[in-house]
Amino acid sequence: MDVILSLPIVSYFAAPMLTSWSTSLNLLFFYMTWTTLVFSHSPLKIELIGTLALRIVFWLVPSLFFLFFDSLVPSLAESIKLYGAGSLPHRNASSLARQAALAIFNLALFTALEGGISMAATTLLHRPLFKTSSTLPLPWQIVKHISTLYMARETLTYYFHRYMLHSGGPIANLHARYAHSRKAAAPYALMLYADHPIPLMFSRLLPIYLPSLVIRPHLLTYFLFTLLTTIEETLSMSGYSVVPGIVMGGITRRTATHYAGNGRGNYSAWGLLDWIHGTSVGKDVLEDIRDEAEKHHLKDRGRKAVDDTNGFVQDGIDNLMKSRKGRKKRSNGE
Repeated sequence: MDVILSLPIVSYFAAPMLTSWSTSLNLLFFYMTWTTLVFSHSPLKIELIGTLALRIVFWLVPSLFFLFFDSLVPSLAESIKLYGAGSLPHRNASSLARQAALAIFNLALFTALEGGISMAATTLLHRPLFKTSSTLPLPWQIVKHISTLYMARETLTYYFHRYMLHSGGPIANLHARYAHSRKAAAPYALMLYADHPIPLMFSRLLPIYLPSLVIRPHLLTYFLFTLLTTIEETLSMSGYSVVPGIVMGGITRRTATHYAGNGRGNYSAWGLLDWIHGTSVGKDVLEDIRDEAEKHHLKDRGRKAVDDTNGFVQDGIDNLMKSRKGRKKRSNGE
């Protein structure tokens, strides 16, 4: 528990809600907490408890909240669920309890599996798998690594999902039995880890962990990537039609269509490879972005920003010309 409470990424996000410190003090507090954590705990312990804490806070807790909301206020939940009442969780306490137990078991299993891989890699390399030092990663390095991890994850998710989980065979049968047991319905967030462990490993763990093993970023960068993907996956599996964001709303709709269509199409996380390979079902990623942009009047805002910029530049040119004319008149003795 002391490791969880001392995780700098948790304290960093909690600090603005608890205090009125400035950004500089927050960053200083973040650095001091991280340095203390590095010198007081092993890299493997920080990695495992950190990733577990992030998934509990940003998946398990919201998933249980969504489940209670859907179960306690079904009439309201139905109105904001993609595919309506059929997307609500079954109101069977024992069935939901078994599903929750499976999801929590998978989370614990994957944490143990990640620990085993990290321990083996550390022994082989004679150093921690992820860079764990008091030196914080540079912003450009974080952006570069996160972008690379996202591209690798998109690729692995698509090909694992399409050719291993929906192409026939024992693994695909397990995935169909556990993850796609409901027909013509959007998922709910608890289902994110409520699959058989083997297909779940290919759909959720390996696309995130394998690229990290290759790139070996700073542990804080890995935490950030885990945080972002966990929030994204939780929202995309929520099945709600009111998920905000130009990109996130489209990801949620495509995920719901994938589940409602019994796994037909929409295999990738962001939909880019579905668009390239022609496996999009419903609106593809470009149509989603275009529709959301029109909904938020981004074209008009962009035009206004360009007009304002042009006006600012023109005013600057006019003022410059006036000042030159004034100097010329003074130099001519006018």
